[in-house]
Parts: sequence; structure tokens; C-alpha cells
Amino acid sequence: MTGFAWAQLFLLGAIWGGSFFFARIAVQVVPPLTLVLFRVAIAALALHLYLLARGINFWSYRQHALKFAGLGLLMNVIPFSLLFIGQTALGAGVEAILNATTPIWTVVVAAFLTVDEKVTVNKIAGILLGIAGIVTLIGPGALTGLGGPLWAEMLVIAATLSYAFAGILAKRFKGVPPTVTSTGQMTAATLIMIPIVLFWDGVPQIATIDGGVWAAILGLGLLSTAYAYILYFSIVQTAGATNASLVTLIVPVSAILLGTIFLGERLAAHDFLGMGLIALGLLTIDGRLITAMRKR
Repeated sequence: MTGFAWAQLFLLGAIWGGSFFFARIAVQVVPPLTLVLFRVAIAALALHLYLLARGINFWSYRQHALKFAGLGLLMNVIPFSLLFIGQTALGAGVEAILNATTPIWTVVVAAFLTVDEKVTVNKIAGILLGIAGIVTLIGPGALTGLGGPLWAEMLVIAATLSYAFAGILAKRFKGVPPTVTSTGQMTAATLIMIPIVLFWDGVPQIATIDGGVWAAILGLGLLSTAYAYILYFSIVQTAGATNASLVTLIVPVSAILLGTIFLGERLAAHDFLGMGLIALGLLTIDGRLITAMRKR
């Protein structure tokens, strides 16, 4: 990965770490599936307006409609819904640990479905170090939640698998600008979620949502979804699906740091140790540190 790709990855991790704040506020008032709809619909509208302002004709990419639908299903509809449902029975710490296995599944899926992303010792070692760092970061207390119901754990694992396949599918949009890919994905996800929400939650009660919750929903849709997925697809195009999936190792770190900065939470010794392990894992995956050490 280039230095610019790493910078994009860390920025994406910070943005998706911030999404926990927005979701934590909104999900207390808005049903999970309805929140998924709001998130993707707001992102889709914002991205269409952005393309219109840039003079980009989205309709000229209509030949990718089926791939947009597949991406919206695999990247948004399935994982967002499964993660929200899994959260009802699992602690946040355990869910973060399970979600951090996304790069492992991506490495496995990419090894079978691509010719340019193969399993390497550096990748496996780095990912395992990163997961160890997340376990340390979250703390031993979170591991008590591992006794949660198997069905909830399997839902989270299924969500990570969905992300893995979505990352591979995203590689097939070469030549399509990341903004167009993001717009197509969010538009498809919105169209899929509308009948699901109407059937499961009914018509959303918009009038009952106050301004503070709407601010969180807008933050989730505009920053943590619309802009975040433009970054994500840019990384996929330049560095590959496996490297893009490494963002799941960075998200817990950014969430904890944001909590420290904005909520006055204090960092413990295990937080610093966990972040150190994650950093070491990312450096191992990058490979340049090991190469430099071998040359000495």
C-alpha cells in the first residue's frame, strides 16, 4: 500500500469509528431496520446531488445496475441488518472482536476468487496481531460475553462474510468512479430496504424524532456512509479488497480515542497495549518494516 492509501485507510477508520456515536444516539429512538433505511437513503440522496453538481450523468452507468444491486445487498442491507440484530443479544465488545475477523474472511475469499490477492504469511500474521490487539483493547471483561447465544454470534460472522464478498465484488468496478459506485450501491440498498421496513416496522414515524436524533442520523448518512464509502471504494481500486478490509482493525481504536477526546473517557494500560498490537499488525501486513529489518 502507498502512503496515500494508508492515510485514506486511517481516515476511513476514524470516520467509521465515529459512526458508533451517531448510531448509539439514533438507535435508542429509531428501530434498527428503519435506521438502516434512513442511513442508506440519506447517503443516496446526497451522492446523487453531488454527481448532479459535478455534471456526472449517473444514468450513463446503468449497465452496472445488477452489480450495484449486488453491492448494496452485500455491503449494506445484509451486514447492517445482521449487526443490528446481533447487537440485541451480544455485548458491543464481543461484536467488535467478531467484526474484526473481516480481513481474515476477505483474505480467504480473495484467495479463491481473485488472481492478484493471495494469502501471504505477512497478511495472516498481521491480521492475527490486529485481532489480538482488539481483544486486549476491549479488555478481559468483554470476553464474558462470549457465552452469548450462538445464533447472535453467527449473525455477526455472517455479516463479516458478506463484507468479504462485497469487497471482492467492488473490484469489478474498475473504470467506474468511486462516487458513482457509492451512489449506485446506496440507491440499490435504499430500494431494497423500503419494502423490508414497510413490512417489518411499518411507515416510519418521522414526526416523533427530535432534532438531536436527526443530527445523529444525518451524521450517520452523510459522513459515515456517503463520504466513507467513496473513501472505501477508492482504497479498493488502488490497494485491493483485502487491504481495504483492514479498516475493521482501526475502527475500535478510533472509537475509543474519540470517546477519550469528546466524552472524557480515560485510557487504561490495556488500551495502549491493544493499540500497540494493532499498529504492529498493520506494519506486519504492510511488509516494509520486515523488509527493512531483513536488509540490516
